[in-house]
Amino acid sequence: MIPWLEAADPFPPVTDALKRPNGLLAAGGDLGLERLLDAYRHGIFPWYAEGEPILWWSPDPRMVLVPAELKVSRSLDKTLRNRDFEVRFDSAFRAVMQACAEPREGQAGTWITAEMIEAYCRLHEAGWAHSVETWIDGTLAGGLYGVAIGRMFYGESMFTRVRDGSKVALVHLVQQLHRTQYRLIDCQMATSHLASLGAREIPRREFVRRVTELVHYDVPPGPWREAEQSS
Repeated sequence: MIPWLEAADPFPPVTDALKRPNGLLAAGGDLGLERLLDAYRHGIFPWYAEGEPILWWSPDPRMVLVPAELKVSRSLDKTLRNRDFEVRFDSAFRAVMQACAEPREGQAGTWITAEMIEAYCRLHEAGWAHSVETWIDGTLAGGLYGVAIGRMFYGESMFTRVRDGSKVALVHLVQQLHRTQYRLIDCQMATSHLASLGAREIPRREFVRRVTELVHYDVPPGPWREAEQSS
């Protein structure tokens, strides 16, 4: 059994999360600004389908990407050098979320519900959530979004409409985080795609220790405005 959160209830310790399904911690609560920020500061994130109550997760182990460990394959490097992508930050946050929510082959539905889109757009408007977008001739071709607190970035989802569109966004995200001294990217769940880019699993206790350290850096929320062009 997992606890049901009323409006003012704190999250239980992440060590209380279930082993099966891995990381399920609590249900209920809301997607308000303070609730979401409190969740991320404790290594917790919401993930649920349309028609379900809000479900909160903290899996063990946790997939992370250290910015310095990003792997750029030869083919991706060629794309970065030869493809005429324009990369922007925070210029189309809602559009990125909506694209991430579009049906994908082999998936019955999406966890990025209308409620989630509105909640994260509020986070974006408050300066906590960010998007990185790749554009071709003024058309959105790929991108990703996530939440930044202190020196910690929590990746949420990515999409692509052309080959390597989301990977280009990820490379520029990592470059942005390196410039601004972010130390860790939360990737949540393990996938072979993320592993191919250099992400790896670490024990939840280590992840929570790193999060506790990194979220306490005094980095004020605000928009990311720097944009770059690939050559």
